[in-house]
Amino acid sequence: MSINDKKASENKSQEIDNNHKEEQVKTSKQENKEEIKEKNLEEKLKDSEEKHLRSLAEIENQRRRFEKDIKDAFEFGSFNFAKENLAILDNLQRAKEAIRNDEKLKENKDLERFLENISIIEKDLITIFKKNNINKIDTSEKKFDPNFHQAMSEIEDDKVDSGTILQEIQAGYMLGERLLRPALVSVAKKKSSKDQENKDKKDQK
Repeated sequence: MSINDKKASENKSQEIDNNHKEEQVKTSKQENKEEIKEKNLEEKLKDSEEKHLRSLAEIENQRRRFEKDIKDAFEFGSFNFAKENLAILDNLQRAKEAIRNDEKLKENKDLERFLENISIIEKDLITIFKKNNINKIDTSEKKFDPNFHQAMSEIEDDKVDSGTILQEIQAGYMLGERLLRPALVSVAKKKSSKDQENKDKKDQK
């Protein structure tokens, strides 16, 4: 092989290598472009997914707020309606007591029948209350609880623990778990030391 042929062969080989390198560079660039494009698509999908999740969360929050608003409006309306109707029950009970204590009416032969009719109306009203989740607060032998009771007076009594409810002055009611009206009560308190001393002296005599 002549020198010229050898040089031509080397040049050809170099040209092939260069072409191969160029192809590799092109392939690498193409791969990089595709990788960048794929990353962009992934980022866009991720952004879209996050926006979608945020939208769903906002819709859910709005739904809960809407439900709460409806519930509050309903409870507020029921609360006021129930509170006003307690006055009717109070008046019925007061009327019964007033009639029973009226000396002139006691002579009336139809008095008991009249009181029975009032009692029927009273029971019907209490039944309606119970159906609508309005329940009387139990005070019988209960300890005073400021969440449900309002103390109107204190009565000295050593036979029971201090703070025990001795008398219900006006019934209290709950609307579900919400206080509709506290029970007005009288509660027990321990006798003062002076009263106790006087009592002891009397016992000694």
